[in-house]
Amino acid sequence: MEKSPSPAENSGSSVSSIQKVDAALTTSRIAEQNEINAATVDLSLSEELKDQKVEELAKEYGVDIKRLRWKIDLCVVPPFCLMYFLSFLDRVNISNAKIYGIEADLGLHGQQFNIALTVFFVPYIIFEVLSNYMLKIVKPHLWLSVMIFLFGIVTICLAYSHSFGGLVACRFLLGTFESGSFPAIFYIMSNFYTTMESQRRFSIFFSCTCLAGGCAGAIAYRLQDLQGVHGLNSWQWIYIVEGSVTAGLAILLFFIVPDFPEQARFLSEGERSFLKKKLEVFAGKSGFEIKQTWRDVAQVFKEPLMYIASLAYFCLIVPAYSYAYFAPTIIKELGYTAMTAQAYSIYPWLVSLGFSIILAFVSDKTRIRAPYAILASVIAIIGLAMVFAGGSHTHLKYGGCFLVATGLYSAMPILVCWMSLTFAGHIRKSVGTGYVIGYGNIGGIVSSFIFPNSEAPSYRKGLAICLGFSALSIIFILAFLANLMIYTRAKKTASYREKWDKLSNREKIMKGDYNPDYRYQY
Repeated sequence: MEKSPSPAENSGSSVSSIQKVDAALTTSRIAEQNEINAATVDLSLSEELKDQKVEELAKEYGVDIKRLRWKIDLCVVPPFCLMYFLSFLDRVNISNAKIYGIEADLGLHGQQFNIALTVFFVPYIIFEVLSNYMLKIVKPHLWLSVMIFLFGIVTICLAYSHSFGGLVACRFLLGTFESGSFPAIFYIMSNFYTTMESQRRFSIFFSCTCLAGGCAGAIAYRLQDLQGVHGLNSWQWIYIVEGSVTAGLAILLFFIVPDFPEQARFLSEGERSFLKKKLEVFAGKSGFEIKQTWRDVAQVFKEPLMYIASLAYFCLIVPAYSYAYFAPTIIKELGYTAMTAQAYSIYPWLVSLGFSIILAFVSDKTRIRAPYAILASVIAIIGLAMVFAGGSHTHLKYGGCFLVATGLYSAMPILVCWMSLTFAGHIRKSVGTGYVIGYGNIGGIVSSFIFPNSEAPSYRKGLAICLGFSALSIIFILAFLANLMIYTRAKKTASYREKWDKLSNREKIMKGDYNPDYRYQY
């Protein structure tokens, strides 16, 4: 018979637990203080001297730079690609379900389908910034894998919705569980790469949007064969199959999603130290060890750049989601059957995928952002104009779909990457990416209502609105660029540096890119 622990033993165990907690808190405080007290990094060095310093650090820590970069690429980009592929696939499959009759089966009428699209974006307004803040409390691999698992379960539940109310409830929960994934990915990835390494990785990740859009059509095309199996319609099988895959792969994501560089499980201690020092050479101290406060968060909300970037992203999101949600319907209205429309909706996504990656490599090579974001937006405007003015010329309208997808889904990763790396330091990246992507996704609410069934097949009002927002995005991109140029000029003044020098070390770290020697990319 087992002997029960005595009160003294229980007391000893409790004391031991308290001591462990105290020790952990003490270690955390020491790390924070060391981060604050450490010497500031000289960001005024030329790019050549920075590269030379990185090589010296590599020798000091015994790190092979190329091998480590490949290691990071393999352990960071693919897991996030998989995660966002799953979430975007389950987000837009309602457009494929519409083709297969979800509206008729659930008795939807009037604006009810559009309302079901809209409620998905409501949680974005609340949870994007909060989710990014939580990533410093709960490790990313746990937080994100649980969110994606719940996302998959709710997707399966959509298959068993029998009314408008059930559809709306599930769509709201989908938005809640998915809202934190996109800004979290940009937040975490931007802490692994320098500005010169980032754009192609971000665009490869973002290309999963294109891949998911194409796969959604391909999967829906094949699942038509399951119509009537076990008494379920094709649109129900779309949700069951895609939701099951998402929930199952979320378990894998728990093991492969990376945490921040300072905690990354796939890196050795030397590699973590080297990577931290390397990133500091280009962007200054990240402030990872410093405890964030709500006051720190509030300070970021005073940043005009954040609002300009969010408006630019909002203007791109409206036509981008409009295309993702309604492209299969538009292609069907060109005279194709439901199954053929699903198949034909794949190809514009694939072209977009290739173009966005090529543009990203060129952007990283030339180290400029704004011209390529504007170029991509112009391509989208030309495509929208072709669809708008195509009339009965079906081939012209279908060709326009290629340009719309190519332009929009190339402009968005450039803008978000540019914005993410403009903000230096954990707190500014966290709040900045969360707010910009959260606010931008409100554009999904607009896109949900501008393509009503009553205006098919021309959808002239919706296309005109998308054209207007695409043009407006260029204005905000130029405004973002102008503000960076103004900031850069201000940093060169003696009065600016005098004010900077008076700040405490903690304030300097938390202000990140306000460092007078920090260089913005244009």
